[in-house]
Amino acid sequence: MKEISAGGVVYRRTEAGELQIQLIQDRYGKVSLPKGKMEPGETVEQTALREIAEETGLTGVIVKPIDQIKYQYHDEAKGTVDKEVHYYLVEAVGGSLQAQVEEIRGVDWFEPMDAWRRQKQSGYDNNNRILSGALLLLGLKTD
Repeated sequence: MKEISAGGVVYRRTEAGELQIQLIQDRYGKVSLPKGKMEPGETVEQTALREIAEETGLTGVIVKPIDQIKYQYHDEAKGTVDKEVHYYLVEAVGGSLQAQVEEIRGVDWFEPMDAWRRQKQSGYDNNNRILSGALLLLGLKTD
């Protein structure tokens, strides 16, 4: 069985022109990125934008695809599931920052290198290349 999810690295520029990156804290207390499962009739891009809006309260526009993460997991009912997660670079254009408390513990904006440090310290390893790829698309190097 195949399961597709999508999400994104959300960014904005402050009124002073400073770049900020959004990170969420998931229900397990880890640093993460907003994402979720594709619903029937949705495109992958629509899924990414819907999940970002649901989890963070923000509306965004997709700038570019970043990358995909693929892995397998075992589900009692479904058996082995081939999971595919598509990530996009998304510019925040509206809404107001508000964590979906049923899904996540918190959401906030960070200076890009602070976001990278937090990801490396308490994020999921497979999100390193996603955040790094997003920062690269924004003209920033992580090394």
